[in-house]
Amino acid sequence: MGYSTDALGEALLDYLKGDKNQKIIVTSDITEEDVIPVDYLYRTAKELPEIEQTALKLCVGSVMDVGAGSGVHTLLLQDKGLKVKAIDISKGAVEVMLTRGVKDVENINFFDVTGEKYDTLLFLMNGIGIAGTLEGLRLFLKKAKLLLNDGGRILLDSTDIQYLFTEEDGSVWVDLNKKYYGEVVYQMTYKNITTLPFSWLFVDYSMLQEEASTLGFQVELIAEGDNHHYLSQLSL
Repeated sequence: MGYSTDALGEALLDYLKGDKNQKIIVTSDITEEDVIPVDYLYRTAKELPEIEQTALKLCVGSVMDVGAGSGVHTLLLQDKGLKVKAIDISKGAVEVMLTRGVKDVENINFFDVTGEKYDTLLFLMNGIGIAGTLEGLRLFLKKAKLLLNDGGRILLDSTDIQYLFTEEDGSVWVDLNKKYYGEVVYQMTYKNITTLPFSWLFVDYSMLQEEASTLGFQVELIAEGDNHHYLSQLSL
């Protein structure tokens, strides 16, 4: 089995080349193995969950779409006439987006972006997960603030995964003496390629509100979905 940082990019490229029935296997340190059909990453506007559709409607001015994947959200924002830049750490994803007509795309880590300002920063599909840990969330929010124009906003969705640790009687079996329960370690496998383990953060709304407020953000709960999934807007 080979190791790669770009199993996702390989899957996206194969789909674009016509191999449309493949799946990405996701393993973590908290739940059983999960499967992501690659075609899910190529959804149309009508196929987007309501939370994502709502987020796109709230995008204004210049937009940075972080972790843009196949460019689903970027292309829809382009079609609306917004000035939008897509970034992703996956080289394969960037190649896919260029092929699909994304006008402004860069292969870069969000934390490495400098010298740019935006009216909207967009993090969908639990995109705030790139923070990795609760400590990383604080760094994430500080970085985002530097990249926002006055009056700018962050649109993000996340999930309070405490429900995964809740028993039928309502008791919670999270070990409160250990790390924050929303800190997850993942690996992704596509065909014979498996990524190295990487950290991903799911943050409950109260924690997000607490951390963002200390940095001067106004935090608003915009919408809620299934399994404690929510959309939030952080504005300056």
